[in-house]
Amino acid sequence: MNKIKYSNDTNSDIYKDSIKIREIVFVEEQNVPKSIEIDDDKVNCTYFTLYSDEKPVATARFQVTSDNGIHIQRVAVLKDYRQKHLGSFLLKYIFKYAQEHNFNYVILGAQDHAQAFYKKLGFKVIGQQYREAGIFHHDMRLNLF
Repeated sequence: MNKIKYSNDTNSDIYKDSIKIREIVFVEEQNVPKSIEIDDDKVNCTYFTLYSDEKPVATARFQVTSDNGIHIQRVAVLKDYRQKHLGSFLLKYIFKYAQEHNFNYVILGAQDHAQAFYKKLGFKVIGQQYREAGIFHHDMRLNLF
């Protein structure tokens, strides 16, 4: 059974579970320096963690933008749980949350290899390619209304 929990409290278990997932996916698998992965923006974010049979397996966070959107960041799914549509399930939950709170759009910086995944969810590429933590990205946007 899958369940999603969210919190903006960096002392919560939800946040701590999110960090564990991100350390495995970004720091260990993708060699992103921990100093980049765990950033100063952490206190300004809402964290979402997906639990499968009580085990934390996927996560994402967002920050509110200055023009009533949300910026999703740090989307990660543990390797053994990929290709099971959990990333889509988590993001659709966040979209619904955003709509219920009257946010107008979602923006994110997608690693280039993940663009097809985000396009299936309705995102469109905006802007030029850039490197973050040595990985090529493009910004992508999804209008909610």
